[in-house]
Amino acid sequence: MFTDTDLRELVEFTAPEPVLSVYLNTNPTEGNADAYRLQLRNILKDVNLPEDVEAIDHYVNREHDWSGRGMALFSCAPKSFFRAYSLAVPVPNLIHVGGRPSVKPLADLLDSFGGYGVILVDKQGVRLFHFHLGELHEQEGMAGETVKHIKHGSASTVFGSRAGAAGKTTSADEVIDRNMRDSADFAVHFLEEKHLRRILIGGTDENVAAFRALLPKAWQSLIVGTFPMPMTASHTEVLNRALQIGTAAEIKREAQVISNLITSAAKGIGAVVGFNETLDAVNHDRVRTLIITEGLRKTGYQCEACGALSTILAENCQLCGEPKLHRIQDVVDSATGRVMHNGAEVDIVHENPDMQKIEGFGAILRY
Repeated sequence: MFTDTDLRELVEFTAPEPVLSVYLNTNPTEGNADAYRLQLRNILKDVNLPEDVEAIDHYVNREHDWSGRGMALFSCAPKSFFRAYSLAVPVPNLIHVGGRPSVKPLADLLDSFGGYGVILVDKQGVRLFHFHLGELHEQEGMAGETVKHIKHGSASTVFGSRAGAAGKTTSADEVIDRNMRDSADFAVHFLEEKHLRRILIGGTDENVAAFRALLPKAWQSLIVGTFPMPMTASHTEVLNRALQIGTAAEIKREAQVISNLITSAAKGIGAVVGFNETLDAVNHDRVRTLIITEGLRKTGYQCEACGALSTILAENCQLCGEPKLHRIQDVVDSATGRVMHNGAEVDIVHENPDMQKIEGFGAILRY
């Protein structure tokens, strides 16, 4: 499972020798292993890094199990560095050679598909799901007392899997309330343990509202949507519905982020937009959050002396004055790696007309 820890390791790896990064779509509905091996050979045929190409070839032909829908490979043979990740979601084919791994596609995946907690709740119990990058990683459940409509004042015996005692008089409402509270406590422990980014809750409107009110405010703030879903739903049904609801909620959140970015930049308060001003902020380590349109790529230039990035080829570096600019494949990817290395966040947003007006690139600033 590819995690934030893995991403951080890639971000922090740098070397004086070139690092080869390869992304390959391996969706089994579009081709088989032999077809993808041939595709990979064609991608790598012009790469003049024989040891790295050999390392990737060895992995693909002898170690990869072809169970996923995408793969990400990173190699720097002089530093004995090799990482391979099988992914449950497809990625576009991409090859990159540079001073550090190309991480933008993986950052995009984590932003879009990472860390979903899905909760199904009814009056008796709860089912909890942890989805990450399109895979079900864990599922837990809890059932409380069976809810029975009991006449108040009767000496009924109620047995349950977690509560209930002989001779105890109770009402259906009391049982439901206790079950809901136990379910909320159980869910909070699950959510804390998994460090989830966003939460969706499924069930009837009544049950969802009652359960939601019992969650601590910190977890309520991570709820991105609710939906009707029976407790008996399969994990595939839950995942598909969660991704549908989550994507819609994410697009809504992104629209607000983009609006705030453009408004702040227009007022000159804590934000910049467009390549020139945003890269200047990147070069001066002023970025708190880099905001990028999904799939955005642009060739550019980097100073070998100070690492400054630019989309304009000048005689001398505008930051340090040295005449050491060289062309790079993707200045967006280089900017992504740099700001993440410096502790900033990256928010990769879906295609949006307002982002097109600012070249698909902007930043919220530290200062």
